[in-house]
Amino acid sequence: MGLKTVEWKNNSVVMIDQTKLPNSLEFVTYTDYNQVADAIRTLVVRGAPAIGVSGAFGLALAALQSNAKEKDELINYLEHAKKILFETRPTAVNLAWGLEKIILVAKKAGTVEEIKKNVVEAAKQMADDDIQTNMLIGKNGSELFNDNDTVMTHCNAGALATVGYGTALGVIRAAKDSGKNIKVIATETRPIQQGSRLTAFELKHDGINVSLIPDTAVGYTIANSLVNKIVVGADRILRTGHVYNKIGTYQVAIIAKQHDIPFYVAAPLSTFDMQSDPEDVVIEQRKASEVTGIGDKKTAPDGINVINPAFDMTPPELISGIITEKGIAKPPFEESIKKLF
Repeated sequence: MGLKTVEWKNNSVVMIDQTKLPNSLEFVTYTDYNQVADAIRTLVVRGAPAIGVSGAFGLALAALQSNAKEKDELINYLEHAKKILFETRPTAVNLAWGLEKIILVAKKAGTVEEIKKNVVEAAKQMADDDIQTNMLIGKNGSELFNDNDTVMTHCNAGALATVGYGTALGVIRAAKDSGKNIKVIATETRPIQQGSRLTAFELKHDGINVSLIPDTAVGYTIANSLVNKIVVGADRILRTGHVYNKIGTYQVAIIAKQHDIPFYVAAPLSTFDMQSDPEDVVIEQRKASEVTGIGDKKTAPDGINVINPAFDMTPPELISGIITEKGIAKPPFEESIKKLF
């Protein structure tokens, strides 16, 4: 299957340290939920499905760490751990989904020992389910792509953004596995460069034809007919079809619309937020140093003001379809999304 981003081993959480890619493939092992929270916050692990499972694993570690003797005491400890884990990345809805699922499992258990056993098993099952879900997304989405298509993707919605296989890149993998010749154009995705560091790395690792472009070349690439279709992942999708994804997704979608290029989003149902309206969604703002330097090299003057949102919102009128494990939602999205649940 290729890379496995996060897994449970010997009562520990093992992750690929994505901050080290593509220079080296290193694994880190955590035994404390606070370490997992820090890993999510500092992008050791990232991608909505991956941090959903990582959050669940974090709560499983919290359950094992706790010295609680009574059920209520352990539940309180888990609620505290849940708050710390949730606050690391508030925009990605999968994190809240994963944490809430584990808390519900814990509350249903009768004893402290049952809680510990059940939350570990539930978190491990979530990881297994994530891979199967992504493969279904891939199968459903691959039918939208033709032989010899060149597909643009933004950020990283691949194996590294999930437990394995990927959402947007899972669609590309499934199309390739069905015998189609697919080429990929990946944006570098400033300022953290998930496209150049991660997407290009994993596609090259898996033998998929990939070319890299600077974010500023999206318009040129689309206008010059170098791309047939676009597929991206998502960190949150509202019932209205509004999609929150890595900063820069919105401008890719606008240019695609201008040139009549289909723009698809691939995400599991766990990424859908059926309660919130667009004005309710908090967009994570990240630190200035991500923009004012690359590694240790300074690229901007000291004291410059920086606006560095992690995500933007793509409105439904720019989206051709949303690919899920239950099928493909097409406009009007308020009707088609509802039918998936």
